Amino acid sequence: MGILNGNPKDNPLHYGEVFALWTNLATNNGLIAAYQTFANHTGDKDLEKIIEESIQCMKDENKQIEGILKTDGIGLPPSPPERPLANLEDIPVGARFNDPEISAALSIDSAAGLVACSQAMGQCIREDIALMYGQFHLNKAQLGAKLLRLNKEKGWLVPPPLHLNSPNKE
Repeated sequence: MGILNGNPKDNPLHYGEVFALWTNLATNNGLIAAYQTFANHTGDKDLEKIIEESIQCMKDENKQIEGILKTDGIGLPPSPPERPLANLEDIPVGARFNDPEISAALSIDSAAGLVACSQAMGQCIREDIALMYGQFHLNKAQLGAKLLRLNKEKGWLVPPPLHLNSPNKE
């Protein structure tokens, strides 16, 4: 009989898995609060839908992660309170995040989330945790694709210098 055989949920987490799960939960908690603030600042309905979808995705992740951490007796990180709803017109113009800034922040977070999920998958020895991070990765990739499409459609994408002149292939 090999090491760590049987039902993966019966196997212990190693410290790398614990750190990935705990850090993921702490990060999601902070991002949920930030995105609730962003939702108050956006005037674009398409962006608002993606913000709400992102928040729901992170809340769904948190439920799974919290269940694992609690089962293994690991304390949960602190969570900021839910942000109240605000009227966009009540926020002074100079104090508002603008829609391109919000979309850029979400895009950056999406890319960082993909890297974090890939790293977590790569260090896992418990198949259930690796598969869970595979699902998180897929969800983040889909959200990232929606954000890319939105950024292009709205003219918010700021590309790096484009290489348009290629050498002759004669």
